[in-house]
Amino acid sequence: MLVFTRKREEAIIIGDGIEVRILRVGQDSVKIGVTAPPSVPVHRQEIYDLIRAENEVAVRRSGDLHKVIARLRERVGHT
Repeated sequence: MLVFTRKREEAIIIGDGIEVRILRVGQDSVKIGVTAPPSVPVHRQEIYDLIRAENEVAVRRSGDLHKVIARLRERVGHT
């Protein structure tokens, strides 16, 4: 992990076009702003984790869906 020390209104640049700027520092939190191209998803960690979990569920469901489709095709083939 790369660790930076930044003051209010200072920024960190990641790659070409991603900027992380310190907006406010409080006792228990830091408010940051992120500027990124529309093609780069930016999420809070807890939202990212929810998206990943839902994607995993969707993949498992798609496997079940393929089984259902195969069974339906077998039935149609037998009539």
